[in-house]
Amino acid sequence: MRYRNIYFIGIGGIGMSAIARYFKFKGFGVGGYDRTPSELTEALQKEGIDVHYEDRPDLIPSDVENTLVVYTPAIPQDLQELVYVRENGYTLMKRAQVLGELTRMGSQRCLAVSGTHGKTTTSTLLAHIFTASGEGCSAFLGGISKNYDSNLLMSHSPAVVVEADEFDRSFHQLTPEIAVITAMDADHLDIYGDLEHVQEAFRKFASLTTGTVIIKQGLPVSAKDTDARILSYSYDDVSADFHAEDIKVDECGYFTFNLHHPGGVIMDCRVGVPGWVNVENAVAASAMALCYGIDPMKIKTALGTFKGVKRRFDIHVNRPGLAYIDDYAHHPKEISTAISSMRDIFPGRKLTAIFQPHLYTRTRDFAEEFARALSAVDKLILLDIYPAREEPIPGVSSEIIFDKVTAPEKVLLKKEELMDYLHNEKIDTLITFGAGNIDRYTGEITKMLEAR
Repeated sequence: MRYRNIYFIGIGGIGMSAIARYFKFKGFGVGGYDRTPSELTEALQKEGIDVHYEDRPDLIPSDVENTLVVYTPAIPQDLQELVYVRENGYTLMKRAQVLGELTRMGSQRCLAVSGTHGKTTTSTLLAHIFTASGEGCSAFLGGISKNYDSNLLMSHSPAVVVEADEFDRSFHQLTPEIAVITAMDADHLDIYGDLEHVQEAFRKFASLTTGTVIIKQGLPVSAKDTDARILSYSYDDVSADFHAEDIKVDECGYFTFNLHHPGGVIMDCRVGVPGWVNVENAVAASAMALCYGIDPMKIKTALGTFKGVKRRFDIHVNRPGLAYIDDYAHHPKEISTAISSMRDIFPGRKLTAIFQPHLYTRTRDFAEEFARALSAVDKLILLDIYPAREEPIPGVSSEIIFDKVTAPEKVLLKKEELMDYLHNEKIDTLITFGAGNIDRYTGEITKMLEAR
């Protein structure tokens, strides 16, 4: 790449920060802008990457010819820095375009994990399988691996693991050799409009796959959609090419199972993180690793040593009579899955959920579905909407979810009121949900609960 400087507009995003770290590792001058400080931006700064939080075009490298500007579509189009680089001749690329180029360099073999749910844990687990097996991989992840405390892994192996993001059709920039599709539910309807166009985008992604595409059993992808070989996976459907059988769960929610695949059976697998959904994620990741050629016994060992992903069913407190889990879930299906896992692990316990809705459009489009999912808890603490990139929509607030929730107890709060409220609340099992800034409170909640 001919550039000396790589400048990121929206550098604090999970996907953007991984690419920023990659270029820093490769010796480029790296810097960028983000709206607010976070753990991620602070980590980037500690690694020697310049980050600022004011919309200031004068802080962009002035060497236009030798500076590549990378941006995320989540950035407002009228941001001064974005307007400036467009008007002054900088080379400008979306994050997805850059990621696509990185995966095609040299003799690299791209393994891409897509889906409206489950892709972060599955791709992180896949990267761990490759790393723990000794094969190695480079990986651009959508979450922080708890095994490696990073969203970027670097290796001289030809394998490149990427989380293939459907937002803004970003995953159409990839040409994977092996791909997985975990789910094709309605989401990002501000981009796609309806479920039909979401599914059409995933079929397009499948058509870009050159070797094998592994789909969750029942998803609407067929041989007419791609020239790649199609295989299926499932949690426990024995008709799928890859599936679990003889599934057992212990009193702490950890699962063991036999993994059936076209080449045989891997006996007595155990996932190192609790929850039935992680068995499903493990089947998907193992299917990709087997198709690549990783030894089955090395896959089994890696599954057992997987520590999970920060903010993906992330256990902060778990002792008799008190448990607290944080989860990134921001779609009704994800929330339902997490609640189901909580009920399996903590049967008969009072479950309190704190939910921060993410985006006005998503709240508007899925208000009834959110209410239905959240009604499965014993008490709901519902916060105000985290707007991210969006302006308010008249008539859209957390109340349109709250009014439809039928949980035995419910309360509507502003996030600034949350900690004072929790100090006086009796907690048995607690889960926080949301893709906004609810994670800023996890440390404080954990500290408060551990002190009880």
